[in-house]
Amino acid sequence: MVILEKIGWQPFFEEEFHTFREKGLDVARVSVESRKFFTVYTMYGEYLAEASGKLLYEATSAAELPKVGDWVVVSLFPSEKKAIIHHVLARKSKLSRKDPGKGTAEQVIATNLEVVFIVQSLDHNFNLRRLERYLAMVSEGNIKPVVLLNKADLCDAVEEKVNSVKQVASHAVVRSISAKINYGIEELREFIKDGETGAFIGSSGVGKSTIINRLIGSDILAVNETREQDSRGRHTTSRRELIVLPSGGLLIDTPGMKELHLWETNEGVDEVFDDIENTASGCYFSNCTHINEIKCAVLAAVQNGEISPERYQSYLKLEQEAIYLASSYLERRRNEEKTGRNFKKLKQEVQKTKKGKR
Repeated sequence: MVILEKIGWQPFFEEEFHTFREKGLDVARVSVESRKFFTVYTMYGEYLAEASGKLLYEATSAAELPKVGDWVVVSLFPSEKKAIIHHVLARKSKLSRKDPGKGTAEQVIATNLEVVFIVQSLDHNFNLRRLERYLAMVSEGNIKPVVLLNKADLCDAVEEKVNSVKQVASHAVVRSISAKINYGIEELREFIKDGETGAFIGSSGVGKSTIINRLIGSDILAVNETREQDSRGRHTTSRRELIVLPSGGLLIDTPGMKELHLWETNEGVDEVFDDIENTASGCYFSNCTHINEIKCAVLAAVQNGEISPERYQSYLKLEQEAIYLASSYLERRRNEEKTGRNFKKLKQEVQKTKKGKR
């Protein structure tokens, strides 16, 4: 029998679940999500699960459906090792981005995390501007970030790059490692405590799966070589998966991200760019956009070299994305209020109409 605390169960979830427990239902944690089915960890082992029709019907977006890392309320069928998911418990934390497709939908990457390992490799993949995006996403999720600079064995300027990362990641722990030669891997265990969950994110080919294999002690995750000319991988990891470490703790491997458009990043951007935010307090206008106003402290800092032009442009770009997402959200809410209904209510009305015609 599995001890739930070993797979991440905490008092935070018990508070909501106790009413379901009284009804004779069980709890499980989602380890793999596919198009229709889920693999879940229960106190009785792994089960194949499916979302109930009621859960699918009442969800107003895909983000409300079970995701890897979620704790869910289930009915278990032990003889078949199958389960039905009735409810998703409130998430303690989540990692989200804007769906890579069109529109402004949220894509939940993983939930209920204590730490996120942001992996970049010290080759062609090294990119401070992309790193700022990852940091903002993690910060918005209220999760501890750890930056891993992999493939240190291939770089002649490790210390220089580590220092440049520390300048843009002042709130994160930064480590240089090499999964290939097992350098710096054991030290990562200090961030993976028993019963806590970490996730690995980064571009394809940076070595996320190799790092996890080293931590597990066996090659359970497939890896491919990267192309030498541009360090791009071949997207070996094709799904998100929650893995229980033999030494304690849990890790979530994620596919490489081609696109990283942020989701609800106001606080995340402010924290990652706290140097610019602090400088902005000296602007003459309280609503300064830091673009063309007179007596702008941020523009002055860029001109005198205190803030690099690249970091300044990255800040503006992420701020504009945050404003766009916020305005899109407000527009949707205004439309709902104007029509006097939301999407969930609309579905319910359509369903009632169908029943009336039978």
